Amino acid sequence: MNHESFHYETRGFVELGLAMLAIAVFVLYVYAAFISGRRFKPWPAYRYVCWFIGVGSAAAAVIGPLAHPSVTDFTAHMTGHLLLGMLAPLLLALAAPMTLLLKALPVTRSRKLSHVLKSWTLPILTDPLTTSFLNIGGLWILYTTDLFRIMHQSLSIHLLIHVHVFLAGYLFTVSMIYVDPVPHRKSFLYRAIVLVLALAGHGVLSKYIYGHPPAGVSGIQAEQGGKLMYYGGDAIDAVLIFIFCLQWFKAARPRMRVAVKA
Repeated sequence: MNHESFHYETRGFVELGLAMLAIAVFVLYVYAAFISGRRFKPWPAYRYVCWFIGVGSAAAAVIGPLAHPSVTDFTAHMTGHLLLGMLAPLLLALAAPMTLLLKALPVTRSRKLSHVLKSWTLPILTDPLTTSFLNIGGLWILYTTDLFRIMHQSLSIHLLIHVHVFLAGYLFTVSMIYVDPVPHRKSFLYRAIVLVLALAGHGVLSKYIYGHPPAGVSGIQAEQGGKLMYYGGDAIDAVLIFIFCLQWFKAARPRMRVAVKA
């Protein structure tokens, strides 16, 4: 992979900006939790932990010792993919940022935000089919076309792809497990079917990478990266599946009790 075309001074400036953004996100979350705690119950400690580790995982994928070798080391790149596109979105979703924002905002602004969440565009954007196409479909395009080589020759494309990987991963996660308020909810069965298909698509892609290296990646690195994508992705997906099944069980429990009484 040709990484000489990267303008390192510009890249250093971008990384500084990303680091400042990560710090700002940390501070804003704590501040919002403080405001919420004054009006309602104290914000749960485990949500702080999920947010901090989630933001830290996303930052580690694009800043510092892991991000630098990812330009030439496919295993490092794939580690960054798992952190940025899977682990960070899961943890950030569990931190319930939208719920916190609704509680921290003044009542009038909170109502306006709730109105936006109920708009007709959001259900389309957060439909599991849409998010699966953006997430898994985007990865297929990245690793099976010349786009992977191009992203390492242009800093702007490099950044855009990382932004897409993160946002697509986050939208996919929140479309499967409902932690924040979701006005237009999809059934558990529908989400389960799409989830199984999406995870299968991710698994097949990892095997495809193993046997068909992306542009500019050696066979050995493709094998290592493919295995990491497969097994590392399975580990994170197992947590996602557990949470999904737990939510489904809790949602079905009242009906079970009524059935027993009848």
